[in-house]
Amino acid sequence: MSFFTDLAHQYIDGEWRPGKGSWDIIDFNPFDGEKLASIPVATADEVDQAYRAAERAQQAWADTNPYSRRAVLEKALGIVEEREQEIGEAIVAELGGTRLKAAFELHLAKEFLREAIQLALRPAGQILPSPTEGKENRVYRVPVGVVGVISPFNFPFLLSLKSVAPALALGNAVVLKPHQNTPICGGTLLAKVFEDAGLPAGLLNVVITDIAEIGDTLLEHPVPQVISFTGSDKVGRHVATVCAQNLKRAVLELGGNSALIVLDDADVDYAVDAAVFSRYVHQGQVCMAANRILVDRAVEAEFTEKFVAKVASLTVGDPADPATQIGPLINSSQAESVSKLVDQTVAAGATALLHGRADGNLVSPSVLTGLAADSPVLQQEIFGPVALLVPFDGEDEAVRIANDTPYGLSGAVHTGNIERGVRVGQRIHTGMIHINDGTVHDEPIVPFGGEKSSGLGRLNGDSMIEAFTTQKWISIQHGRSQFPF
Repeated sequence: MSFFTDLAHQYIDGEWRPGKGSWDIIDFNPFDGEKLASIPVATADEVDQAYRAAERAQQAWADTNPYSRRAVLEKALGIVEEREQEIGEAIVAELGGTRLKAAFELHLAKEFLREAIQLALRPAGQILPSPTEGKENRVYRVPVGVVGVISPFNFPFLLSLKSVAPALALGNAVVLKPHQNTPICGGTLLAKVFEDAGLPAGLLNVVITDIAEIGDTLLEHPVPQVISFTGSDKVGRHVATVCAQNLKRAVLELGGNSALIVLDDADVDYAVDAAVFSRYVHQGQVCMAANRILVDRAVEAEFTEKFVAKVASLTVGDPADPATQIGPLINSSQAESVSKLVDQTVAAGATALLHGRADGNLVSPSVLTGLAADSPVLQQEIFGPVALLVPFDGEDEAVRIANDTPYGLSGAVHTGNIERGVRVGQRIHTGMIHINDGTVHDEPIVPFGGEKSSGLGRLNGDSMIEAFTTQKWISIQHGRSQFPF
């Protein structure tokens, strides 16, 4: 596809060029295996070039009137709107997103771009009093300088844009490394959008590479002051460790093992709809997905029957077909891993109400119940179309089970009493929880992030200012200080 081959380059200091590594990253369509592009990897030296270009360009950008920065982002939004169909087709092809998923990702991307446009004008300083006579204290909000962004494969366009656009709006420069499975949608597509929007060269650089080639260069390099990483908690721990060793700030949006709780007074039909979407959207490859569906025994039989029936009706197939609801997993390794996990869990004693099978990268949905309380599968994130149904007796047990996980990203509570739901939600150790809704939500001005192994820091809205700026204190002595010697 010419769309992919045209963007199959590194983008460094405003130039499109091949990487100088000795091997290629091959970009495949996960549904039919079509080779979309072949991209020579960037070397550690090219990562250095990208960071140095960002460093050179950043100060002039920070000094640019924020209204001018805002204008560039406004143009970028217009370009995304103009090319929405083309970008949607790329999401379907490169990551196996369904038509519905592509539309969902693009809708959110445009909303986050609109928020980034406003963010350019939002940082505000302070004048603070001093106990010293004649002194004035000014506190300025200034860009951190250069931000390194590492994005995942599941929502690559959105989750790259989510850090890149605010960082640029606030006067920073960026070096972006997209996931190897989505180098175009998560990387060079953004570079093209911002290049066409008039962003000066050097402010956004995209390096398509792998740790096997560059090691920890992206993290250890002296130029970036903040690393924004979205991905697994295993890799996130490594990112946090390296950043701490190099005295960098890390913003980490990591995995989840969210619980959707159905209380005894819930609207069962509505809870079923919310649970099916929360578990199976984008084949379950969503950090906020409802891995565990906890159901009060008073409604367990009704919920289970309706849930299994709805899941069984989902259409699995070609993501380009508008009727498809479950497309392929991102690669064969992921498909094999999910299938193996289901088989192992059933072999250990769980009951498969639906036992999904793999056909290439297509994995049909599974629904498992009868899990032992100490089953390992209850403790981990499942990045695939597998639901775990867990019964409980009363609120206290629901809260205990929901909190029995190393993760704390999202969650949901379904009940006929909103304040009851809020009380239960307050007891769940998670960064986000939704009453009478699904677990998969992200909004531009609401703090997004997790507790425990689900991450560090928050993104969105004013949290972006905290993430991508720093404070600088300048004091002015209008009189004369008295010194003791």
